[in-house]
Amino acid sequence: MDIVAEGIDNHGLAKSRKERDQMVIDLLQTVGLQQEHANRFPHEFSGGQRQRVGIARALALNPDFIIADEPISALDVSIQAQVINLFQDLQKERGLTYLFIAHDLSMIKHISDRVGVMYLGSLVELTTSDEIFAHPLHPYTQAMFSAIPLADPDLENSHQRIMLHGSIPSPVNLGPGCRFAGRCPYATDRCRQESPEFKEVAPGHFVACHQVG
Repeated sequence: MDIVAEGIDNHGLAKSRKERDQMVIDLLQTVGLQQEHANRFPHEFSGGQRQRVGIARALALNPDFIIADEPISALDVSIQAQVINLFQDLQKERGLTYLFIAHDLSMIKHISDRVGVMYLGSLVELTTSDEIFAHPLHPYTQAMFSAIPLADPDLENSHQRIMLHGSIPSPVNLGPGCRFAGRCPYATDRCRQESPEFKEVAPGHFVACHQVG
């Protein structure tokens, strides 16, 4: 109970211990847990239940915006679906905005309205979820999406994966030019010398690449 109540205590949101405890119980029930879970120790929770407790902690201050860093990466597939459905239900009920940081492309496609792709800490492409999966424009995005396995064996056998060569530069000593130039099959001297502008190449579709548009 104390871990969920931490934000409530720090911000003085409850006028009494009774009100505090009731707020914690309400939060636990909001994320699909029960009142008796408030008295359990951390080791008594499953992975999925711990994730629900984490979501309850985030909701304690009634935020409008939540940043979720790899929210389902350590969970079984069946539990992942439950947590994603919980996120979506809470979004509808509370009008929340999420920023998901993740590597699971299937989850990103399912839950996101807009998707941004980053390479070495720099945003290289940004557009709607449907658009980026249908028409990826940046060479890094294209290579990353080509690695997604396809369920249809015939399509998978004919599917061509884009293989990247070269080494990833040091994040602390990037040097001039595009950060992806050392691995990009389309890189030119301009790419190696001049950082590309992050620009809108189609309505709502932004890309940082000299070779696009």
